[in-house]
Amino acid sequence: MENYDVIIVGCGPAGLRAAKVLAENKINVLALDKKQEIGVPVRCGEGLGLGWFKRLNLKPNSAWAVQPIKGAALYSPTGKKVEIRFEEVSGYILERRMFEKYLAREAALKGACIKVKHHVLDVKRKGSKVEVFGKYLGDEFKYSANIIIAADGVDSLTARRLGLNTTNKLVDIDSGFQYEMAGIDFEDPDLIHLYFGNEVAPRGYVWLFPKGDHEANVGVGIAGYREETAKYYLDKFISSRESLAKGSIIHINSGAVPVGGFLDNMVLDNLLVCGDAAHQVDPTHGGGIGLSMEAATIAAEVAVEAIKKVDYSQKFLSRYNKLWYEKRGNALKQRLKARIFMEQLTDDEFDAIADNLSGEDILKLAGGELSEKAKFMARLLIKKPSIAGKIAKSLR
Repeated sequence: MENYDVIIVGCGPAGLRAAKVLAENKINVLALDKKQEIGVPVRCGEGLGLGWFKRLNLKPNSAWAVQPIKGAALYSPTGKKVEIRFEEVSGYILERRMFEKYLAREAALKGACIKVKHHVLDVKRKGSKVEVFGKYLGDEFKYSANIIIAADGVDSLTARRLGLNTTNKLVDIDSGFQYEMAGIDFEDPDLIHLYFGNEVAPRGYVWLFPKGDHEANVGVGIAGYREETAKYYLDKFISSRESLAKGSIIHINSGAVPVGGFLDNMVLDNLLVCGDAAHQVDPTHGGGIGLSMEAATIAAEVAVEAIKKVDYSQKFLSRYNKLWYEKRGNALKQRLKARIFMEQLTDDEFDAIADNLSGEDILKLAGGELSEKAKFMARLLIKKPSIAGKIAKSLR
């Protein structure tokens, strides 16, 4: 049986980032993934803001950062457009498959061992270590490690097998469905386009993320407990727009997206959990690439300290909980309140917000300018007093 300091289960952005950080610190790390190819299937709109490039020290590469973005266009239920535009590039639409391969190469170059088509079937503690069992092309494998990092996505089983309940409530899960479409027409390929409304996407939105002048990811996220499927709402949206309906579908992806239910505790003895497996996704829009990589960095750094101190206890690994919540988790809890508020809005209230909001207003509000928030709320509450009660309810 091969022994490692750390075994990572799952080679998405979180797992690959953790592998790189560990390998840079001369930790003997193995990363396992059940898929036969890194980067597939894609379950993502593939957008990543420039801020994440800076925080994660990533340099955009045209091989995987395929479309520079300079802002966003938001559409209310009646079609009112609110545009946010920056002079400089504010993010990129990725080719996720190529991006994850890039992350895998970077980790491997630092010394991480990455193995695909390795399906982990069980993990068990034995003494001070954890043993990992599974199959590779019909053959059984068995490895052991001091620490396991569970980065195996929203349907993670690794953490649960080691005793940590990561099950999310249905109310905190969205259902996503996306087509990559070619031969379509749309305005402003340097903007992402977001369409809101309860008829368009209940508790969510339709997105169009350009990947060129006539190609884009067109998808939808809705509350996961709806009777109608996400595909139903996306097909309905596309068929209502001739510029999209004429296009060809060249890729389909779908999946569940955690949009809340943050775990107060993400560790046990010998275990750290990160990424979708730990519900580390922005609850307002479901984006998680940057968040999962940031969390994986923190988890890996705590694992490095644990290995140096030969302490793999839950008490020591709990540093990860503290560091993540201080850096990102507490802010995400506040954003969860915004999601709760938005999902209560009627289409009339969405339109009232759009009528009182400009792109410049959005930037000021996002920047936390209290005076601007007060002015906006005053205008809004005069026009739609019903919104006040929903704000109060979401804050509770």
